[in-house]
Amino acid sequence: MPNTVPMTQRAEFATVRDRLAVDDLVTAYAVAVDDGDWPAYRDLFTPDGRADYRSAGGIEGDARRVAAWLAENLARFAVRQHLIVNRQVRFGVLEHDTGDTARVRADYLNPMRLSGAEGRAAPDLECGGRYDFGALRTPDGWRLSEVVVHEKWRRGPGAP
Repeated sequence: MPNTVPMTQRAEFATVRDRLAVDDLVTAYAVAVDDGDWPAYRDLFTPDGRADYRSAGGIEGDARRVAAWLAENLARFAVRQHLIVNRQVRFGVLEHDTGDTARVRADYLNPMRLSGAEGRAAPDLECGGRYDFGALRTPDGWRLSEVVVHEKWRRGPGAP
């Protein structure tokens, strides 16, 4: 019997599959940062992938350099928890693209607790804002080519 599944249904299924894979990539990013798993963080990026944390008082650079900076600066927080929500995913935004790139815009809330602050009722530092993720389909699956943090607010030590 010939294949009776219309081409549009197969294309829609592929788009759903890619959307779920890109969503998993964003979740893996949050888990790697929250768990301090810097090898996993680096593995989420393409070889030339970059991250920009300057709006949150950080640095911009390749994933290896940024992972080292994050490891040093987040070590003082015993608990970190990214909540990444309102994810908007778009595929193939480059002029010559064939669907192998994705852009994700998502809001985040990030409460953190300092080491030794176990009895406190509230997080020691909270911040929120928006992420812009760029992703690329590779032979190993979807990988981050770019992460840009747009911090909108902060409450706690060092807050404006």
